[in-house]
Amino acid sequence: MPFSDGSPAISTNHWSSASRRSLLAAGLAATFGAGVAAPAHASPGDKGGRHGPKPAKWDHHLRSTPDNLHWGGFPIGWEPGLTMRSGQTVRVDTLSHQGFTNPDIHPRDYFGAFGVEPDEILPDGVAFWETLPERVATGRRYGGHVLTGPIYVEGAEPGDTIVVDILDIDTRVPYGFNNTAPTGGVMATFYPGWREGDEGLDIPAEIPPGLPAGVWPDVRTHLYRTGMHRGEEVVFFSDDIIIPTQKFMGIIAVASPTGEFIGNTEDEPPPAGGVQNSTPPGRFGGNMDVRDLCVGTKLYLPVFQPGAQIFIGDPHSCQGDGEVSGTAVEHSLAGTFRITVIKNVETELPWAETDDHWMMMGIHWDLDRAMRIAVEKTVDFLVTTQDLTVPKAYSFASIAVNYHNAEVVDRTQVVTGYIPKDVFKRRR
Repeated sequence: MPFSDGSPAISTNHWSSASRRSLLAAGLAATFGAGVAAPAHASPGDKGGRHGPKPAKWDHHLRSTPDNLHWGGFPIGWEPGLTMRSGQTVRVDTLSHQGFTNPDIHPRDYFGAFGVEPDEILPDGVAFWETLPERVATGRRYGGHVLTGPIYVEGAEPGDTIVVDILDIDTRVPYGFNNTAPTGGVMATFYPGWREGDEGLDIPAEIPPGLPAGVWPDVRTHLYRTGMHRGEEVVFFSDDIIIPTQKFMGIIAVASPTGEFIGNTEDEPPPAGGVQNSTPPGRFGGNMDVRDLCVGTKLYLPVFQPGAQIFIGDPHSCQGDGEVSGTAVEHSLAGTFRITVIKNVETELPWAETDDHWMMMGIHWDLDRAMRIAVEKTVDFLVTTQDLTVPKAYSFASIAVNYHNAEVVDRTQVVTGYIPKDVFKRRR
């Protein structure tokens, strides 16, 4: 059914009618009954040392070598970086785009402008940077993010659901970056609703000449050190401010449907060759920037291509809901994930769950519509899994569900509704 203004709505059906009532049971059975192999390895510390808790175990290790990295898009049918069985675990090394994606300045000089020592710079980041001219020359640069993958999962086919169980995430270096600009983030001129003459922030627009790669430390670009403080990992924001880290991957994606429109406006044509710019998220997941996709969360994604073809990247060590300046603390991370196939259970949009909540996502280029879709998904979830009527589910959504603007700066925007589990008596 379209919205009242005539624009198309996304169907509120999360799952095929044959599977609706058994979705949660199917998910649990797949997770615990899929013949999970015994993990054989522990994740080692990277250059810069470990800066978090004891790592999880893993079956496979997908390293961030140039062959396994893609620049700003999700190719369909690309040669696998890794093929794994359903229920197995994989450690994935990721690179932040910060400092490694400008062909005109060596990472040593970029990071050096902020006081980073050469031995604190990731060698695989430098190796990726060295491939930039060839990637630009051959048209293999689609957006700003550096993505590791694709991971093919044996037996995953269109119409299935992939579950990404986030087991462990740790920092690879003890620093990350945040960016601010007078027309960046929600102040950006491309942001829906921006009007000529709107005032920006009181941040100088002209970068002084001679600064490497146009960076302006503590004005346009901010380096933040991370480390342990009283037993927890924190961002040392200033001498007087420390912020706990909450590490997550801004991008977890599957390859999208062949030929489907991906973009920030509905009249923009689809990209060629099955590759879309990595900035806008969609029903394939992607750049959702949901800060609660952290350790202990399960993410559910639809499968559109054989093997699912999973890409992971845009790592963050800290972010507030909204990501209003346009970036979080962009920080190279490594994560350990269990990836499971739920056969013949069709998921329409990404959603997630923690021990405490089910998280329903609304994704649209218009924030109001993203909210409306998140509410529709909440109602559908409650009707199809908790036996509520539509009127009761809508009532529940208004009095018990919290809706967060996960991100509002990626042209296509994400609203997440948090359904509390503990209010259901049978779960107590």
